Amino acid sequence: MNDSARRSQILTAALTQGLLHEEHSPLVAFLDWERVQLNVEHLLGAFPRGIPVLHAFAVKANPLVPVLARLGELGMGAEVASDGELSAALAAGMTPERLVFDSPAKSWGELRRALGLGAALNVDNFQELARVRSIIEESGSDSEIGIRLNPQVGAGSIAAMSTASAHSKFGVPLRDPGMREQLIEAYLASPWLRRAHTHVGSQGCPLPLIAEGVNELVRFADEVNFRAGYAQIRTLDIGGGLPVDFATDAPISAFNDYVAALAEGAPRLFSGDYEIVTEFGRSILAKHGFIATYVEYTKQVGGRRVAITHAGAQVATRTVFMPEAWPLRVEGFDSAGAPKPAAVTEIQDVAGPCCFAGDLVARGRELPVLEQGDIVALLDTGAYYASNPFHYNSLPVPPVYGIEHAGTAPEFTEIRGAVQHELQLAR
Repeated sequence: MNDSARRSQILTAALTQGLLHEEHSPLVAFLDWERVQLNVEHLLGAFPRGIPVLHAFAVKANPLVPVLARLGELGMGAEVASDGELSAALAAGMTPERLVFDSPAKSWGELRRALGLGAALNVDNFQELARVRSIIEESGSDSEIGIRLNPQVGAGSIAAMSTASAHSKFGVPLRDPGMREQLIEAYLASPWLRRAHTHVGSQGCPLPLIAEGVNELVRFADEVNFRAGYAQIRTLDIGGGLPVDFATDAPISAFNDYVAALAEGAPRLFSGDYEIVTEFGRSILAKHGFIATYVEYTKQVGGRRVAITHAGAQVATRTVFMPEAWPLRVEGFDSAGAPKPAAVTEIQDVAGPCCFAGDLVARGRELPVLEQGDIVALLDTGAYYASNPFHYNSLPVPPVYGIEHAGTAPEFTEIRGAVQHELQLAR
């Protein structure tokens, strides 16, 4: 069964069970657990055996507690970037020793909580390091602590997703005058700094650029350990950032290619001298989810067909506001869930429900002719489309269902129910 037929089977079952309903539930998201498991197993097998690796899922990609719980069952930890994400990971059953706290703006309260729990912590800057030092002196901590380095190796094709450019807001800039020596001295003065972290970026960053940034991290750790006279830095957190193929249905992310690029560009990483932490998010889930919505109306505007749906900026925020960087594949189905025939196509816009003209999830796209009552699927939305809502117009957040393929028929479990945004009146 090809992936389009698989989605058709899911939609048909969802329609039969009333999960997707023209009147009561016209916007629904799905996550295919079978594909997620295959992808995670591929990740776990891609790294060299014999080297301890913690794969900490980037919670920002999908913070829903049942999702985190399932990923934990599959062997992943969690990388969190706020107190809310930390709470979600703990609620999902993640233990503190499998958590990593990253954020450029950790508050005193967030630092005290993470250090009190014993979660690993990546310090973003020297002012934060001073706070961490004062908390440790006051109450101690079992946390593994490191500093985030910006290797300043350059940006990828999406500037907003590149975190190792010359002026990135993240981490301590390694190539700024005097900063490398200041970092080394900070490590030598604080033996409890036992790890180091970098993250070059995500979508749009080529693998050689990621490997170059990781190699700079390894070189820095080697230098600290040489100057210290012992293996002070024992763990390297290399971030995530494997770009996702948003052009095809390929369900397995290129983790083997990622590891091969690291072996070539940062060979010391796999020497066995360091434990490794990764922070993959998008590449774990993106390809295994899709959003389904009814076509409420169609119209002709300026000679172009427009299909108006319930999926717009409120669920596809980045796609609507940065369509060149975050395009989505769109697939059409009839009201019974069968794929629309590709023989008859037309240049069309697919619009969302938000009250501004730019609320389009596809612009000038050649698609099978969409009619009122058809179903549109937005593909590759397993990551970030559940965590990046836009609350304009107080539109409801769609329910999310996990899919188990037991035998031939998909079975659904609720990951998130429909969430209505009620108007809060000032008193």
